[in-house]
Amino acid sequence: MTALFALATSLLWGLADFGGGLLTRRMPALSVVVVSQTIAAAVLGAIVAATGGWSEAGPRLWFALAAGLIGPVALLSFYQALALGPMGVVSPLATLSVAVPVGVGLFLGERPGLVQVAGILIAVAGVALAGGPQLRGAPVQRKAILLTLVAALGFGTVFALIAEASTTVTGLFLALFVQRAANVAGGGAALYVALRRGAPALPAEGLPWRSLPALAFVGLADVAANGTYAIAAQHGPVTVAAVLASLYPVVTALAARGFLSERLRAVQAAGAGLALVGTVLLATG
Repeated sequence: MTALFALATSLLWGLADFGGGLLTRRMPALSVVVVSQTIAAAVLGAIVAATGGWSEAGPRLWFALAAGLIGPVALLSFYQALALGPMGVVSPLATLSVAVPVGVGLFLGERPGLVQVAGILIAVAGVALAGGPQLRGAPVQRKAILLTLVAALGFGTVFALIAEASTTVTGLFLALFVQRAANVAGGGAALYVALRRGAPALPAEGLPWRSLPALAFVGLADVAANGTYAIAAQHGPVTVAAVLASLYPVVTALAARGFLSERLRAVQAAGAGLALVGTVLLATG
């Protein structure tokens, strides 16, 4: 069950990142985050009300709140790092995020077997290569590296926090709602500051209403990914769940190949293959 839900997480996150990347070509990235997360929060609020999830409120929601506040910081740091570039360095470096939940799992006493250790190492290497690492060319700014490390630490911390935010299905809905509400609050505050500094919130032609379904998909896919990851981490080793869930860059690269006809570089194809081998080792180990 852990492998199945963790792989579902990587699929959902990969497609959400792909959709978010396309949308940022039409409107500012911060607006994409705020609008998509607002839609997700509204849907989750309705689900919580319908299922009576408010009865599950308890101390564990602090984990969800923390995850919701850290998430936007990590995401904005990642976007800024990508803007500074080169993306071929920034994107693979962000895979260091998996170190946080894996470290938490080891601290809590998990001891993966030799086959699983091999699978972890191969899968992480495959994900890094799937990002198309840039091994030569323009120098990398220290600020870009620092922002990427901040983003990786933030993403990994969200991984660890959301896994502790609930123990029941209805509680998970409530935790995800709290996380999304905090996302909207944090992202909204950042958007307000950006507007005060003169940054545009929307394209010149106004809100692209035709993009609302895509924005909803990005927000809901991200929510669903957090949910499936929480389930995976609760029903199996966190070390395995975190690594399998971190395969989402491979999904994003394959989506770009399938929908945009972007050609995969040889190093990306090799990375995807290694990620697949690591997945098999983790699932069977």
